[in-house]
Amino acid sequence: MGPISETYRYIVRSAGVRSGNPIVEGTRIAVHDVIGLLQNGETIDTLRENCFPQLTRSQVYECLAYYEDHRGEIDLLVARQMTLVSE
Repeated sequence: MGPISETYRYIVRSAGVRSGNPIVEGTRIAVHDVIGLLQNGETIDTLRENCFPQLTRSQVYECLAYYEDHRGEIDLLVARQMTLVSE
């Protein structure tokens, strides 16, 4: 049995966009933006309604899937972003 390939329909990395961090394809919205908001009390519905109305539910859920597969990377990016906000 060969290795399992990690592919995401909506999550990409683009050089020069959000420092090459994972984003929702066709946007500049980073996975860590979505996860940080969810960790700070937004729900999927309020996130879509108030913060990122251009995202579909599928895109938000894929951000969550990416987070589950790359928790250490995304936690670090969320922590860095929160540090910048508090300064």
